[in-house]
Amino acid sequence: MSEQQLKKQLKDTKELSRLTLFPASNMTPYGPHDSVTLMQYLNNWGFLSYTSTKEFLDPYFRFKLFSGAKFAASKYEEDKQNVINYYNSQGYRDASIVADTQVIHNGKMDIAIKVEEGAKYYFGNITWKGNTKYSDSILSLILGIHRGDVYNLDIMNKKLGKQVTQEGGGITDLYEDDGYLFFQVNPVETAVYNDTIDFEIRMQEGPQATIKNVTIAVTIRPRNT
Repeated sequence: MSEQQLKKQLKDTKELSRLTLFPASNMTPYGPHDSVTLMQYLNNWGFLSYTSTKEFLDPYFRFKLFSGAKFAASKYEEDKQNVINYYNSQGYRDASIVADTQVIHNGKMDIAIKVEEGAKYYFGNITWKGNTKYSDSILSLILGIHRGDVYNLDIMNKKLGKQVTQEGGGITDLYEDDGYLFFQVNPVETAVYNDTIDFEIRMQEGPQATIKNVTIAVTIRPRNT
């Protein structure tokens, strides 16, 4: 992941605006910080890419119009988790922040974050257990995750309906719309080999609920005479 991608995940930990010909040192508490040189920028045709240009200019020019740079410890902890969540969404299941350091000088704080990315994982075989109402093929079609797709447990949970989304249409909605109000589903990792993870989707359909009584209460208001 590039530094710019990760900084975008820091929703409430923003850097100050900057305009200088003398950028800060690239040395951090965890060793030298990689930066893009002019030759690398030109040789890689970076001027044809907005992202590459922004990354190259960042040490010299940064303009933040609608975001403050005030440090809030609680928000910073949330932002670190946002970084890990982003890694997880890109298949890096084992990513972690192993250290972070804050250094204050001249009333301003520098933050250094050390990340271990780990390996990138992919979905392997996905099997179903406990389903009687719908076949494996129908459930797999609704799930929409195939062998070789980048591992993303967040997407799987949304497709299963374990996380509520505005779109809906997950496995849980399929069952509950047909009266299975006690339906439960749980994805379980059954094997991890090389860069691939197999899953078994374990389901408890429960009984189908039916409507017994419908009571309508009517309030009659007297007419004004």
